[in-house]
Parts: sequence; structure tokens; C-alpha cells
Amino acid sequence: MRKQQILSCLTSDGLACRCLPGRKAIAMLLLITTMIMNSCNGQTHQPTVRPASQAGRFYEADPQVLSHGVDSFLALHANDSVKERPAAIIVPHAGYYYSGNVAAAAYMALNPKQPYKRIFLLGPSHHEWLDGASVDSEVDYYETPLGEIKVDTETVKRLIEADSVFFYQPKAHDREHCLEVQLPFLQRRLGEVPPIVPIIISTNDYEKLERMAKVLKPYFNPDNLFVISSDFSHYPAYKDACKVDARTGEAVASGDVNRFLDVIEENDSLGIRNLATSACGEFPIITLLLMLDKSYEVRHLMYQNSGDIIGDDADRVVGYHAFAVFQKQEAEKGFVLTESDKHLLKEIALQSIKDSLDEKSISNATRYKLDATLQQKCGAFVSLHKNGQLRGCIGHFGEDYPLHEIVAVMARSAAFEDPRFMPLRREELVDTDIEISVLTPMRRIQSLDEFQLHRHGIYIRKGHRSGTFLPQVADQVNWTKEEFVGHCSRDKAGLGWDGWRNAELYVYEAIVF
Repeated sequence: MRKQQILSCLTSDGLACRCLPGRKAIAMLLLITTMIMNSCNGQTHQPTVRPASQAGRFYEADPQVLSHGVDSFLALHANDSVKERPAAIIVPHAGYYYSGNVAAAAYMALNPKQPYKRIFLLGPSHHEWLDGASVDSEVDYYETPLGEIKVDTETVKRLIEADSVFFYQPKAHDREHCLEVQLPFLQRRLGEVPPIVPIIISTNDYEKLERMAKVLKPYFNPDNLFVISSDFSHYPAYKDACKVDARTGEAVASGDVNRFLDVIEENDSLGIRNLATSACGEFPIITLLLMLDKSYEVRHLMYQNSGDIIGDDADRVVGYHAFAVFQKQEAEKGFVLTESDKHLLKEIALQSIKDSLDEKSISNATRYKLDATLQQKCGAFVSLHKNGQLRGCIGHFGEDYPLHEIVAVMARSAAFEDPRFMPLRREELVDTDIEISVLTPMRRIQSLDEFQLHRHGIYIRKGHRSGTFLPQVADQVNWTKEEFVGHCSRDKAGLGWDGWRNAELYVYEAIVF
């Protein structure tokens, strides 16, 4: 009996297979060769992972030690009072020992219960001059000791296609630490990190920075978070760092890109010994500021420099700031009612009711001296109380009529058209108090975590059904946040107790007087 010969051939995944000689062996070899060729032709894509090149250098390489260290920094800011959802944060990128506390101040502004769709990471290049922006298009994941984070490869591709100022330069990412050191903080703070868009910016061409901002601007919305990686002053003495970083921090907080550029230039002219730069992330910061408009504000969260860690007698330190960028609340945009404004609006409301009792049309606005504030278009509710009990309440959300006009119309409606009450009689007027709630524009929310009891009113809408509670309703009842919204959903919108969960939710504030 002829002894069988055994052929060993190496498959594409490195495993040895055993096959008989002859036609069967040849067929098997052809099949394996085809598989290898298909793999080489890209028909089988193996995910590419950028390794954690800075683990053990800028932060701990051991997962448990790293988790404990990051959590300890975050815990230092557990009682920080930032509640709004940030659009962007500016964070340092030095070794955690030096800048971890400041970085944590920014990351604690993030709410794990309010997830983002993607995170844009913008940082400076410490190794390669690019004269543009390198977007990491060659990897599918970024690795840290805590696990892998997916790269939003589709968005990366769209950026590169949108403008030639975006491209891919491998050397800009291989050894770069400024983005990588942000990832463990994101992992510990958010848990599940959304896909990231890694961008290294290196150009002093202002026109190119404007082009970058223009491409990125459509993504600067509530769905996405922008993380700007930057340290500040490099290598002056401790006191000099405090001085120059205060100037730079104030400029960033102004949100004014021209102010920031002026201060950077002024700092260079101060003759501060050993000052190499006022902000190593100058170009990413400029890109961020170019995307801001008057609806955003930049809040300063914390400052330290390395001298606060190693001793304030240090003659060479690096500065660290933390900032967060928020959309302004309408009440903070300059809409203010003076006591004179409030008094006049109440006079308008009362006169409107009297005119109706006298069967007259609403008094012509020209009889009042109206300033620009009272002619702004916004919503308002008018509530009537007789001997402390509600006697009528009607309001209008739209921003389609001047404030003085809405108050006049709503006062008349509250007195005579609220279906819960009989029309107000003339003899009741003397015992009736008028309360006016001027409303800020509504803002869509995605989670009840964005709703603040006593501060916000809630508006629930689904299809043709809708309902609202004014902010001051919370002052009259002893409800939790969930009960407040549940009652509004059931009692006002007619959607049932849990109907709000798949309805549109909006919040607004009220100036009540």
C-alpha cells in the first residue's frame, strides 16, 4: 500500500492545512490562492487600530491604575455647578500628573446621560509642520489601555473631500500626544464614547483657518462635541506664567478671535523671559473661535500651571486652562425688563381688560411711551388671580407679535376667554391681581437632564396635541421633575402620563412679575 504523502500549505491567516496530493490537492491550493488574492485586493478589510503610543509616558499604561487616576481627578470636581450641555471644551494635554486636575474640570462639564453623535478632536502638531490640517483617515480605531474608540471614517472622508485644506499626513498622528491623552478622560466620563474625528491643525495662514472653520461649522451643533487640546504659556517663571496666562485666558473667554490674536501678539512683545508661546494650541483655538457667534459664550472653568504641582518657585513652568463653550440662555443675551417696563406692561394689561368691559377695542399703542424692549417680538402669558386663587390664564408662545401687543391681547383672553372660568365681571376687577410671564424662546431638549425644575417651563408636543406648564407651577406643587412632566403630558397635552417619552420636549424661561 502506497504511503500517503502530506502537503502542508500556509493559509492567509497563518494556519497550516493538511491536504492530499493529486487533483484534490491542486483544487485546494487554487482555492487558498484565490482567498489570499481576494484579501490582498481589499475584499476582506481588517480594522486598523492606532496603538496607544503615549501610554506609560503621559498617562499610566496599566488599565486599573489609569482608571483610578482619572476617576480621582474627576472626583475633585464632582460638586462643580456646570449644568448646561457644552458645545466645546478646551483642555490641556500635558502629563496627567501636571494637568489632570485642570482637564477634569472641563470633562466634568459633560453629562454622560446626554450623549453626543460624534466628537471632534482638534489639536496642534508637535512634530510636523503641515500648513493645513491632517485628518486621520487611515485608522478605524484609536486604542488606549481602557479599550478602543471608533473613528468616524465617513465624516473624516467628507472633510477631506470638502476642502484641500484637510488631508492626511501620517507623521502628524504617529507620535502625537495631544489628542490621545484626551481619550481616557472621555472613556471614564462618558463610558461609551461616540465615534471621534481626529484633526491635527498646523498653519499660521489665517485664510486657511477660516476655510477649516467654514467646513466644520455645520457640525458645530448640539449633536456634536468639539474638544480643543491646548496647553498655554510655555516655560516662563511661575509669576510670569500667571500673568501672561491670565491675559490669554481672558481673551479666550471673550469669544472674540480678534481679541485673542491681539493678546497673543501683545504677549510676545512683553519681553517675558523664556516665554516660548502663549498657547501651543493657538491654531485649533482660532478655528474654534471662528465658529462661534453671539449665541455662544465661553466660560473659564479652572487655571493652574505646573508650578502649582512642583512648587511656585519654579523658573520654568507650563500653563493649563480649562474652558467650556455653551449656548447662551436667552435671558443672558441682554433681554432685560426694567421696573419701568414691567409697570407699563401691567398698565397695558389692565387697560386692555377695562377697554373690553367698556366694549371698546384695545387701546392704541401710541398712547404709551414704548421703548425698544417692549416692541421686541416674544411670547407671554397673563395670569389673573382673585383673592389668591387663579381666575384665568392664557398665553402665546410665538415670536410673531410685539411684546406690548401680546400682553394686551392675552390679558383680555385671560379675563374673558379662559374656558375654565366665567368671564370676569366689572365688580371683580378690584380684587383681581395681574401676573405677567414674559417668555424666552423655546429650546428643544433631548433628555430630562436638560430640564431644570423651577427655572424652566416645559412644552410638550406630539402631532396636533400640545401642553405646557410655566416655570412657576413648580413653586406651587411638590412634584419631582418626572411628576412635573408627567402631569403636563397627561393633564395639559392629553398624551397620557408617559406620553412625553416619545414626544417633542421644549424648555423656556419666564420673567415673572
